[in-house]
Amino acid sequence: MVSRRTVLGGRPALELAPDTASGPGRLLYLHGGGYLAGSPDTHAGLAGELARRAGLRAVSVDYRLAPEHPFPAAVDDGLAAYRELLSTGTDPQDLVLAGDSAGGGLGIATLLAAREAGLPQPAAVALFSPWVDLTLTGGSIRSKEGADPIFTEADVRAYADLYVGAGDRAAPLASPVFADLAGLPPLLVQAGANEVLLDDAVRLAGRAGADDVEVTLEVGPGLPHVYQLHYGRLEEADAALDRAARFLTAHLGAGHPDAGRLAPVR
Repeated sequence: MVSRRTVLGGRPALELAPDTASGPGRLLYLHGGGYLAGSPDTHAGLAGELARRAGLRAVSVDYRLAPEHPFPAAVDDGLAAYRELLSTGTDPQDLVLAGDSAGGGLGIATLLAAREAGLPQPAAVALFSPWVDLTLTGGSIRSKEGADPIFTEADVRAYADLYVGAGDRAAPLASPVFADLAGLPPLLVQAGANEVLLDDAVRLAGRAGADDVEVTLEVGPGLPHVYQLHYGRLEEADAALDRAARFLTAHLGAGHPDAGRLAPVR
């Protein structure tokens, strides 16, 4: 794996080029961390492992974090990175997106912002335990608290407080579970059964299906938040990353049904 510092959309970024990469395919990765922490460096292992299994060159963006840079700074950075990839010659059908936790929510928000800007959608999206409801109305926020080894409801609420503050937490770009998802590309959502954000994943998949988006939901029994991080040590994590890689590469170059109705890159 070769890594290189770069800049994308005006933000620092990390390029990851696995030995398996060939062809024009690109992966845009958005890291987790509750919009408060994390970086391309902290998630280079997960992003790089997905890229290696998919045979894709990847770029992970160091988007701005709260509380110094509250909502919608992260979405603005995600959109700027996505826009630059397209404007510098990446064909949207050669581009896939992935993210974990807050990065999963940011991935969907980025594509909603891209749709609003008239940009074409990528070929496919894979999300690991996405956080997509900052109002914390999913039942699993409470029902799974005793099973979740990582987060409590209070933890997640504190992240939302610092990211959105007094803003509208149900706004579609903050909580994409409440958005109209029509026109988004094929979506894979993976989550663990033992996480307080389980219902975020389940309801996002349901919302996507209701909006006529091709969607696959996988819930791993007995598994925690972003269990894919345990690749190499947990069989289920390796299998999940293999499925995510196959999902993304299967859609590369396939052509999105709404592509003809979307405006060209500006």
